[in-house]
Amino acid sequence: MVYLVTDAADLAAKLTDAKGKLVIIDFFAKWCGPCKLIAPYIEELANEFPDVVMLKVDVDECEEASLEYNIQSMPTFVFVKSKAEVDRFSGANRDKLKETLVKNK
Repeated sequence: MVYLVTDAADLAAKLTDAKGKLVIIDFFAKWCGPCKLIAPYIEELANEFPDVVMLKVDVDECEEASLEYNIQSMPTFVFVKSKAEVDRFSGANRDKLKETLVKNK
């Protein structure tokens, strides 16, 4: 399941709840074409890797979280483990998303 984060406090709580699991944060915008294209694939990955926490953050709704992670373009995927960023990349690249997930799992 992919969880839609409501605000920075919600994001912080989800990162704490994840403990040592890999968390992938998808920073997206509703108006972003590439974000819409990759969204179904994120759902597929969530089903394929139930031990990975998948979060979506709308950059327009959660500006504080977007600023905290210095998001410059959408989509940007931030990979977090034990509350520390371990990887990130921008762009709707399905192969790179899965490769980065597997590498950091």
